[in-house]
Amino acid sequence: METSPTDAPSEGADTGHDTGHDAGPDTGHDAGSTPAEPPRRRRTLRRVLIGLAACFVVLGLVLVGTAWYLQDHLVGQVDRVDDAFAGLESRPAPAQGEGLNILLMGTDRRSDEPTTGDDAKAPTWLPGEQRTDSLMVLHIDSDRQHATLVSIPRDSWVTVPGHGENKINAAFSFAGPSLAVETVEELTDLRIDHLAIIDWDGFEALTDELGGVTIDVPRTVRDSARGKTWEAGEHHMNGEEALLYVRQRYGLTGGDFDRIKRQQNFLRALMRQTLSGETMSSPTTLYGVLNSVTKHLTVDSEWTTGDMRSLVLSLRSMRARDVTFTTVPVKGTGREGKQSVVRLDRDKGRELWGAIREDRAAEWVEANGGGRPASVS
Repeated sequence: METSPTDAPSEGADTGHDTGHDAGPDTGHDAGSTPAEPPRRRRTLRRVLIGLAACFVVLGLVLVGTAWYLQDHLVGQVDRVDDAFAGLESRPAPAQGEGLNILLMGTDRRSDEPTTGDDAKAPTWLPGEQRTDSLMVLHIDSDRQHATLVSIPRDSWVTVPGHGENKINAAFSFAGPSLAVETVEELTDLRIDHLAIIDWDGFEALTDELGGVTIDVPRTVRDSARGKTWEAGEHHMNGEEALLYVRQRYGLTGGDFDRIKRQQNFLRALMRQTLSGETMSSPTTLYGVLNSVTKHLTVDSEWTTGDMRSLVLSLRSMRARDVTFTTVPVKGTGREGKQSVVRLDRDKGRELWGAIREDRAAEWVEANGGGRPASVS
């Protein structure tokens, strides 16, 4: 069940459905076919797809959790991080059962903001040159029927092992993905099983492949930095417009909290459109979706294609309404020297992470609100 924030606009019913078929009909035939072996059957057997895999983020966020195929050259587009878990010694115990925890990190390579690092536009993720622009923990329940996506504000003031107290998004710039994983494990006491990194450009390309997404803007907001005004109401956004929407930093009454909420609302809309019957029944659209995401996706080298394939098959019945979105509980904001920081509510946070370990996050969020900020734009 998707749990929407009480202060956020209703996202509406999920109209997506699983067609229950592979990607499209096969119209090929052989002139010499016989009734004993129908041409369509022989043609289909010759076209069995070898490379089954999944594009899985953000985002992700089970963006194509019901996809049934992925060509070999698409798999080859996914970059790998070799040292995601290097040097990690004292780690939380693995989840009981089949629960899975994935650390999702995003960057905005087109941003000139210093918070994204000294070289945010670099084609690869390099320690010391980039910071995470967004950070989320995706938990997939043991039953593979539900998932929880927890956003962590990039300015959260936490313990970064070996570097004292610092903003959580600095961990990657200090020592790469392994320190980012270690920092999140220190904060959550959850064992991170896999890492996925995606640039927001990937979401722009994906949005265009889907023909745009519809997002409800609850109130009129002006983005003075880009000269853009978002009028209250529904907006059908193409990729460029959606990226402007999620990247806005100024003019939001809740600051980065509202930006997180926008990212979550965008991801909901993206999942609904991706998992809709219209998308899943179109081989051309589905291939375009996979191609767009794999070109912008990086995962840990321990996450094999076979493992991703198995995960995708186990998630084929999941829908957008089965994903709970929330934000790590916060107490408020403050300052550390010249830095503006977010103070986390550690007690509430322990409750949330404990609920995630026990596959009851949706119930906890419904009862506690998940520590979401009060303001949404």
